[in-house]
Amino acid sequence: MRYKRFEEMEIWQLARLLVRDIYLLSGDGKLARDFGIKDQLQRAALSVMNNIAEGFDRKSNKEFVHFLYISKGSCAEVRSMLYVAMDLGYISNDQHKNLHDQTEVISKSLSAFIKYLTNTS
Repeated sequence: MRYKRFEEMEIWQLARLLVRDIYLLSGDGKLARDFGIKDQLQRAALSVMNNIAEGFDRKSNKEFVHFLYISKGSCAEVRSMLYVAMDLGYISNDQHKNLHDQTEVISKSLSAFIKYLTNTS
């Protein structure tokens, strides 16, 4: 299937949900008061979603793959930051697991999409 808009892509939709969940989580409690961690976590999550969109609009598979790799790296950054938030008691183990699982799904989907685009170039 050929996408006409990045909003049609399931991977972008999953990244959008991750951003929503990160922002909802970081709006309250101890995490909301730790501006450094909160800001970095939010920025990394936004980077996952926005690099998918930006790469899509570059209109070449080579550039798209480049931005998908950046998105994948940002996804790992979110995952790493979630450990910091959990270790500091800002989020519960359950909250960590839920968001960690989301990042794993997105990261695996990005890998599969990168492989697909690389093989069709």
